[in-house]
Amino acid sequence: MKMKIDKFVLSIIIVVGIAYFFPQWGSTQSDIPLDTISDIGISLIFFFYGLKLSPNKLKAGLKNWKLHVLVHASTFLLFPFLVLIFRPMLQTEEQELLWLAFFFLAALPSTVSSSVVMVSMAKGNVPAAIFNASISGIIGIVLTPIWMGLFVQDAQSDFDFTDIYISLILQIIIPVILGLLLQRFLGHFVQKYNGQLALFDKSIILLIIYKSFAGSFEENIFGSVSVLDLVIICFAVLVLFLAAYFLTGFVAKRLGFNREDQITAQFCGTKKSLVHGTVFSKIIFGHMATMGIILLPLMIYHAFQILVLSVVAKHIANREVVEADN
Repeated sequence: MKMKIDKFVLSIIIVVGIAYFFPQWGSTQSDIPLDTISDIGISLIFFFYGLKLSPNKLKAGLKNWKLHVLVHASTFLLFPFLVLIFRPMLQTEEQELLWLAFFFLAALPSTVSSSVVMVSMAKGNVPAAIFNASISGIIGIVLTPIWMGLFVQDAQSDFDFTDIYISLILQIIIPVILGLLLQRFLGHFVQKYNGQLALFDKSIILLIIYKSFAGSFEENIFGSVSVLDLVIICFAVLVLFLAAYFLTGFVAKRLGFNREDQITAQFCGTKKSLVHGTVFSKIIFGHMATMGIILLPLMIYHAFQILVLSVVAKHIANREVVEADN
């Protein structure tokens, strides 16, 4: 099977390279107001997210409650637990920082578009995937900062829940609500320009990634990250994904899910959103010089989940075709 490199993953690699060679553009002394641009961009991303949410589809999706509970238990409980069990083993500040980066990954909501696309490719329960992927981001607005608040104080002395939630309300919650309220007037706009809006979302995410890594490179934060560390991070990402994928599948079977619902549970319950991750990292971790390291496991996981789940989805779809022929 010929493997294709995801264009967005390739864009991330290029942006990290630009941040390495030109970190000055992202410094606080730069004439380019990247923070202001990204703040406005974040608000617009979630405004458009509100325009895309369909209240009717969300209401209809509530019926299959066992599937929804499993998906969100996997996303917001199983993942954090799998990372939490390693916390007692930490011994150095570097290990604490990497663990915090993994816990941040674990506390994030699921993706929206790619979850639905891959569930559809694997011939899973698409309406349930749309419901869970949509509602996951809303749940994450509340749960992700709460999870991170338990541990970020140790790494960031000026962490303040009040400031965090004010930023969340202003940059995320209010734009989402506005989008929902204006949906009947501007919903057609989102449908017509969906491709351009997706490109806008990715551009803002790439901007935040650039700013995060530029700061880390400028402070030489990655000087302590060796090739061996990167190999260990990649291996840990693999283990985390496989553990969550197979545990979710095991529970789905024990609950008597049909094949379509099991596919949806495993695909939606193991995806993590790079969009929410980059946005939340900017709000939760502020201007920490270690932002690049905080985002590193998430970016590796993002590339990994696209690669592996797309292969798995194609395999499941091909297997079903063969079974249907027989």
